[in-house]
Amino acid sequence: MSIIATIEQLEAIYGQPNEASTVKVADRITPPYRTLIDASPFAALATCGPEGLDCSPRGELNGLVRIHDEKTLMMPDRRGNNRVDSLRNIVRDPRVALLFLIPGSGNTLRINGRAQVSVDPGLLASFRIDGKAPRSVIVMAINEVYFQCARAIVRSDLWNPDKRVDPKTLPTPGKILAEMSENRVGGETYDREWPERARQTLW
Repeated sequence: MSIIATIEQLEAIYGQPNEASTVKVADRITPPYRTLIDASPFAALATCGPEGLDCSPRGELNGLVRIHDEKTLMMPDRRGNNRVDSLRNIVRDPRVALLFLIPGSGNTLRINGRAQVSVDPGLLASFRIDGKAPRSVIVMAINEVYFQCARAIVRSDLWNPDKRVDPKTLPTPGKILAEMSENRVGGETYDREWPERARQTLW
C-alpha cells in the first residue's frame, strides 16, 4: 500500500483549489448562508476529545440552531440517551464543526468554530418547547462557514425517494441491543415500545 506522508505529496496529486473553492469561505454568517441555515432541519456535529473524534446527529423542525449574531450560533441539547459524548468533548476541547443538510438540496453547509456549553437559566428557557427546556445549550463562535458543492449528494442520490431503504431489511435497535448485551436489554419489547417512548420524550 502506498501512503501519502507529506502535504507536498498530497498537493502533487490534487494540485491547488480553484477560486470558487476558496472565495466562498466567510468568517461570519452572510445573508445567503443564513438562508441555508434556516432551511436546514438536520446537522452532524463533530467534536474532539482525548479519546478521539465524535460525530453526533442533531435535528429539529422548528429551527435547528439560533443565529444569535453573525459570529455566534446557539443549539439546544435536546433529550437523548445521556451519553453526552459531544458535551464531554466540548468541555475539554472547544473545537467543533457542523455539517448542515437541506432536504431536496444538493448543497450542504459547513461551519467550523469553537463552542461552550451554557446552562444559563434565561437562555435555557428561551429554547423551551411544549413547556420543556433543554438542559444545556451549545454556544458556537464561528471561525469559518462555507457551502459544499452537490457532488456527494448527487453521487449518493440521497434525496431520491425511489432509493429509500426498506426499514424491514435493516437490523432494529432492539435486535442490536439484544445481541450486544446477550439479551439483557433490547429485543422485540424495546422495538415495540420505542415509538411511544420517543414521542413522550422528544423534548
